[in-house]
Amino acid sequence: MTHHEITRSMELVNKHQRANQVEVAAAAFLARYGGRTLDAYRQDLRGYFTWAESMGLDVLTATRPHVELYRHHLELRGLAPSTIDRRLSTVCGFYRFAHIDGRIPSNPAQYVRRPRVHPSEGRGLDREEMGRFLFTAERIDHDHAALAVLLGLNGLRVTEACETNVEDLGLERGHRTLRIMGKGSKPAVIPLVPRTARTIDLAVGERTDGPILRRRDGARLDRRTAHRWVRSTAKRAGIGKVHPHMLRAGFIMAALEAGVPLGDVQLAARHSDPRTTTIYDRRRANFDRHDAYVVVAFIAGSGGRVASNRRSVAPRSTFLLADAVDGDGSPLSDRDRCGGATARIAVEPEIES
Repeated sequence: MTHHEITRSMELVNKHQRANQVEVAAAAFLARYGGRTLDAYRQDLRGYFTWAESMGLDVLTATRPHVELYRHHLELRGLAPSTIDRRLSTVCGFYRFAHIDGRIPSNPAQYVRRPRVHPSEGRGLDREEMGRFLFTAERIDHDHAALAVLLGLNGLRVTEACETNVEDLGLERGHRTLRIMGKGSKPAVIPLVPRTARTIDLAVGERTDGPILRRRDGARLDRRTAHRWVRSTAKRAGIGKVHPHMLRAGFIMAALEAGVPLGDVQLAARHSDPRTTTIYDRRRANFDRHDAYVVVAFIAGSGGRVASNRRSVAPRSTFLLADAVDGDGSPLSDRDRCGGATARIAVEPEIES
């Protein structure tokens, strides 16, 4: 064997060993996770490794500029900021544990610029829509109804609902309960309100084990079929496009609207961070509570006093007060100005450019 052939063979061996080190580092990182989280992280790493290979880059020798280039590559593909942020988070986690394990001297992704991700504008079902959805699901069959109450009245995630079993039903301190496996493989016991318990009993029938929710062929309900059921039920109810998470979001938003303390809603939703629960509070877009109504009443009252004292040409706010009168000509109370009677206040329409 010539010197060149020996050198070439050594390069191949070193390259193969380096590839094994990357695989071991990836396996060590992914071993911490399971379920859908594992699937998502595995897919994210596969995308990053594929990009690195196309660039001729050794993953374990990458530097911060390399990861910045990967971020730019994702932006050029037109991916949503939330998707880019999640993929960079996966890459950063991979390098963080590679650093902890002593495979690399530092984490090259630690200070990579991340895209600004704004809170989701996605909404949940409101009170009226939730009622129509539940009513329609009950008219289809017991399994559709059971899925609807687990998502809408108990706020389960669709995967959690699909994985429920008959043998996990129980009774604790006078409450019907259901044991579930939550996100991140966290077990939880949730109470079942009477309506949910009755609906589940109808879906289970005489069975003593197996899945609570079943497809028409008798197999366990899967996420894809659950999504299809929710879409078809919403269409029958005349609500529009609805996906399972909108039912869970509707549960959280209804609890907040009903005055349940934020901490209690966080526990019911099984959010690890209260800021996640707060996002749903912002999604409510409750215009009835908007500060603009209070400000209009406040300024109108102030303007009226100024006009009566000075007996001069009143500012525009005075005209708001002058028109804020009841049918018999008496001034409206502050409560009426802020409530339903506000609609009778004459306000010039504004035209957006």
